[in-house]
Amino acid sequence: MNRNIALLLRGALLSAALLLPTGCTIIDTKVAVVQPFDAQNYLGKWYEIARLDHSFERGLTQVTAEYQQDGDAINVINRGYDPQKKAWKSAEGIAYFTDGEQTGRLKVSFFRPFYGAYQIHAIIPEQPSTNEPYQVSLVIGPDTDYMWILARSPQIDDATKQQLLTKAKALGVDTQQLIWVEQTAATH
Repeated sequence: MNRNIALLLRGALLSAALLLPTGCTIIDTKVAVVQPFDAQNYLGKWYEIARLDHSFERGLTQVTAEYQQDGDAINVINRGYDPQKKAWKSAEGIAYFTDGEQTGRLKVSFFRPFYGAYQIHAIIPEQPSTNEPYQVSLVIGPDTDYMWILARSPQIDDATKQQLLTKAKALGVDTQQLIWVEQTAATH
């Protein structure tokens, strides 16, 4: 192999090695996110109220997400029940802020080094007191084909639901395609 090709290959491998640990986060549709954002008010357990259908959650009920601070990272544990298999399924991931901790935009990975955008578009209450956790959130992924409504309790009231659906529609989300997640207890 001639020297120029060897140097080119070595440079390409070095570039790939440097980029691999950071991964890539693609945002096809950047949406407005919560600012100022307080991660401490977001940590803890959330119930998935609604989502758009995707293979990694297809058919799951009783879906929850739990967020725990770990230095500059946030550990993520998603859990759901598969009624056909009568079994729980879980996935562990890690998230990092992409625009600073005061901005509700993160990158999350369940398959490192690949990251997906996690954009917290809306929270309720919008102006919580410093010690009050957020109660409801509207999250958009890398584009409007990924959307979740999360809440601290398994159900939300109709007024809150309508408020979030209006916000989602304004972003271009096809809310007719939403799956309203069953949060009743699984039978074993």
